[in-house]
Amino acid sequence: MICEMEDAFIYAPWFAAIVRSRQEKIAAAGLNAIGVPNFLPLTPELRQWSDRKQVVTLPLFPGYLFIRMNPLKDSTLPILKVPGVVGLVRNNTGPLPIPANEINDIRRVLAEGMRCSPHPFFLKEGDRARIVRGALAGLEGTLVRLNSETRFVISIEMIQRSIVVNVSQQDVEPVAYFPAAIVVSTPGSINRVKVCATL
Repeated sequence: MICEMEDAFIYAPWFAAIVRSRQEKIAAAGLNAIGVPNFLPLTPELRQWSDRKQVVTLPLFPGYLFIRMNPLKDSTLPILKVPGVVGLVRNNTGPLPIPANEINDIRRVLAEGMRCSPHPFFLKEGDRARIVRGALAGLEGTLVRLNSETRFVISIEMIQRSIVVNVSQQDVEPVAYFPAAIVVSTPGSINRVKVCATL
């Protein structure tokens, strides 16, 4: 879910808003109503009830959504008054910006229709890997081993949350180790991305 007014804020940084449990969509609608650009990553999930099955859309990062604002010009007070919004991820100097490339990586996965889900923990270290084929070709990240499936975990460091994307083992290759930041190029931009794979 993306606010249509975002184009007017294209150069404004992203921030993470903390929202009440199961009120992410309510908060996003409230932010849209006051013209605050926001991004609520959602993923479809099949739910089984006693009498029926239904596909519902659920937040990839429960308890968070992302907003764009200029902290030097825009007041946070209207944002904090939106139903469901509890606060912003911040330190003692103010709200903490999220690198735009991390948001762009999540958007790329969703735009490609890749099946993804919240990852149970935040990952940022391990052996380097690169996706060499498919819709996410070129993404580099961290390789870890778990069970028999191949997955890439993309993380938003500021909120210490990750999502997992299933990929084919044949589409992944190891690369030389480099510490800390993982920088990859995609058409039109340079992205830093924390990505992990389980083989």
